[in-house]
Amino acid sequence: MSTTTTPTATIEKWGMFETEFTGPATGNPYLDVSFDAIFRLKEREVRVPGFYDGAGVYRLRFMPETTGEWQFETRSETPELNGHRGALDVVAPTGTNKGPVRVKNQFHFAYADGSPFLSFGTTCYAWTHQPLDEQAKTLQTLAKTGFNKIRMGVFPKDYPYNVNEPLHDIYHVVDGKRDFDQPNYEAFRHFDTQVAALRDMGIEADLILFHPYDRWGYCDMDEAQDYRYVAYLAARYGGFRNVWWALANEYDFLIDTKPMERWDRFFQILEEEDPARHLKSIHNGAADANYDHRKPWVTHTCIQNWDVKRTQEWRDTWGKPVINDEPEYEGDIIQCWGNITAQELVHRFWTTMMRGGYAGHGETYSHPDDLIWWAKGGVLHGEAWKRLKFMRAVLEEDVRGGLEPLGPQAQWPWHRVSGAQDGDVRYIYLGEHQPVIWTLGLPEEDGDYELDLIDTWEMSVTPLAKQTAPQNHPVRHGEIIRPRKPDAAFGVALPRKPGLCIRCRRKA
Repeated sequence: MSTTTTPTATIEKWGMFETEFTGPATGNPYLDVSFDAIFRLKEREVRVPGFYDGAGVYRLRFMPETTGEWQFETRSETPELNGHRGALDVVAPTGTNKGPVRVKNQFHFAYADGSPFLSFGTTCYAWTHQPLDEQAKTLQTLAKTGFNKIRMGVFPKDYPYNVNEPLHDIYHVVDGKRDFDQPNYEAFRHFDTQVAALRDMGIEADLILFHPYDRWGYCDMDEAQDYRYVAYLAARYGGFRNVWWALANEYDFLIDTKPMERWDRFFQILEEEDPARHLKSIHNGAADANYDHRKPWVTHTCIQNWDVKRTQEWRDTWGKPVINDEPEYEGDIIQCWGNITAQELVHRFWTTMMRGGYAGHGETYSHPDDLIWWAKGGVLHGEAWKRLKFMRAVLEEDVRGGLEPLGPQAQWPWHRVSGAQDGDVRYIYLGEHQPVIWTLGLPEEDGDYELDLIDTWEMSVTPLAKQTAPQNHPVRHGEIIRPRKPDAAFGVALPRKPGLCIRCRRKA
């Protein structure tokens, strides 16, 4: 048994403490060697799994969530890895370190420090598997956008527009056959680098563990290999504060080889092996094939569905935050899910968020070399991302607890027009409608309000003046049209165009 004591390290709360040890390099340590450590702060104990990183190197990564002086000691049946002791002095976070994202107020998110997190995600499935210069372009592009989350696969992807060979094999090829008991540690070290780069940019890495688009055999790993892979990812990436776990992209297309009980077990392994309790979701392919997101290990609902006006229905069904990561993509490829206009994608974002959910971006414009953002990253060619950056900036001015939909409880046409509020701010998104005056959903009392018109496409915010609410305007009851009283104490006059949102804020 080793009794090595490492020097005390200083690390920020929610930073990543990492230390390494030397151990066996012969045989197959990935299969045969295991170790972990117990980290202690006064009476608190946290078990942290370790992992092998090739060439006789073993690592521990730990994200401390409490300040103070922690002690740790390793445990292993392998003598070289047992009994190592150390300490770390955890200090207050600095700069942009807000901690990991957690669920807050049932349907919303916040950083661990309490700051609200409004999810504005994008999709670049295989960006880390492209040539290094393309990966650099992806990071440069992300730096100018407003995206704070990115969906990305651990495995490479085989699909139209994405048929090139990946930068690395995830497992070693031995005698012409991929050996799923021999990870390619160089590939994982590169992936570490890119997850860390996203962290330093303030972007959440939504890691997709499995997907069906495969020509390398990753879909065919057996049950034991699948479980080892998930546990390895938990040990290797659980120490990054910006990691989310996405069990699958379109899990139901894998159900023949990975039955439902295996998906449940993947979640359970992450529960057991990830002491940081990162967010966990799973994503469907067919519209009617949703996983049961009510299961306790699922933190939020991740779906794909074009019909974004159903967002409140999904909230009511699952009782958790809803992220519609694929409400279809801006682009011009032949597949219908990848050829909606930028205006339509922006509209779907606003509709989703005004109904209490969150949406995801993707861009799929044809390219002679198949350099498509959704598949490979690189550069953006469309227009939606600029409007989404504007949208995020506008909403982050006021939203603190999360946008709650006005919904069917309000006396207004909620099934057509979308609206939400958070505290003393209310938004009414008119979408495809273009009335010249509006009263519905505005306050019923004539108080001191600040009114603005948000043009979601032109990216402008213009003050609005109160107008006298129309009196006795008609309303349809069945086939009978009758007059009714004003819905609000005042109204607002509007230009006749779609894509407008009314913001109403009570003055302090």
